[in-house]
Amino acid sequence: MKVFFHFSLNEYANTYLIGPEDGGDAILIDPGHIDLELIERIESNRFTIAHVLLTHRHAAHTEGLGTLVKIYDPTVYAGSPSVYDHPVRAVQDRAIMDLSGITVEAIQIPGHTMDSFVYRIGNSLFTGDVLYAGRIGSTNGVMEKALLLKGIKNRLLTLDERFLIFPGHGTISALKIEKLFNRELIDAMAIDDLEQLSHPSILT
Repeated sequence: MKVFFHFSLNEYANTYLIGPEDGGDAILIDPGHIDLELIERIESNRFTIAHVLLTHRHAAHTEGLGTLVKIYDPTVYAGSPSVYDHPVRAVQDRAIMDLSGITVEAIQIPGHTMDSFVYRIGNSLFTGDVLYAGRIGSTNGVMEKALLLKGIKNRLLTLDERFLIFPGHGTISALKIEKLFNRELIDAMAIDDLEQLSHPSILT
């Protein structure tokens, strides 16, 4: 299996291309911007985009979808019922999907958005805006932040710390690195009940 990273100046977002060694049906994660460089990468590896995984519906990660579906007509998977009026196949938490021979586990972690998913493929976690190198995703309030941290702690930090993190923005990391250096996660790991993070007293 090959994994390619594609960076776009469109909100500095990352798109990931995953496919078999010898070409064939492939997966594209978060098509924020479809440009000639990405199309050439797809074609040079003899890939056909059969599946698109959306980590959440923000434009930085979905804006290229209209162009992509005109070229490849893939099945789109997301936590939202539709994106730009394009029908999607709804993803369920803990679902195990066989996408053209590639096994994908869906892990729902709300907080940044309610439809945020992390996709696990092998020892790789495609985290969208849930978790970046050195920080967590942005939230609209303390309750959403507590929900996000609780999901990361219970659903991601319990995995093998050698797992790689492929975020929606920024550089690639690993769970072990985040456990050692991500200050928000270090603080969260020390709290037994993360619900207390949303208590008004933390603001005073």
